[in-house]
Amino acid sequence: MSESKISEILLVNGKDQYSSSDTIEINVQFSIEGGIRDAFNEANWTKAYNNNDVSFKLKYGVKLTSSGFRKKEVGKPIDTYRKAAIFWTRNPKLVNPMKDKRVWVQVAKNFEPFIRLTEEEVRQELFDFNEKFLIKASDLGTGKHKISAEVFASWQKHDYAEADNIKNNSKELEITIN
Repeated sequence: MSESKISEILLVNGKDQYSSSDTIEINVQFSIEGGIRDAFNEANWTKAYNNNDVSFKLKYGVKLTSSGFRKKEVGKPIDTYRKAAIFWTRNPKLVNPMKDKRVWVQVAKNFEPFIRLTEEEVRQELFDFNEKFLIKASDLGTGKHKISAEVFASWQKHDYAEADNIKNNSKELEITIN
């Protein structure tokens, strides 16, 4: 199995200049790529289901920091998880009806369940992220601020994957507060 990694982290915001009364919205977008994403497929789901390995929990976190004289945390960090439940189904929309086994996956994000119709859609639901941060400009203060994101993810050992911890940092995003 190849090594897993967090893709390049994109920080997306609406504009570069804010007044001190504004609320800044920053979206942190990233994906988990490599071994774990490739191994999360229908053949491995079936194998895991037969071995009673029917749950996959992906713990992840995102933290924004503002660099300057001292690095300080910005906004409330995200520290949560996504969970995938592997189950047997009779639904012909979910699986190839010509196959013997009919095992599929339900992904839960923030306790909201999603069932997708293709393997790639299931992977996107589980391994692609777009987290929104709302920050009061007055909390940062006036002047130029360079904001970056730190992201981590981890999971336990399963039939199709070894346990792993991965981290990545984004490039800095510069905003000005008047």
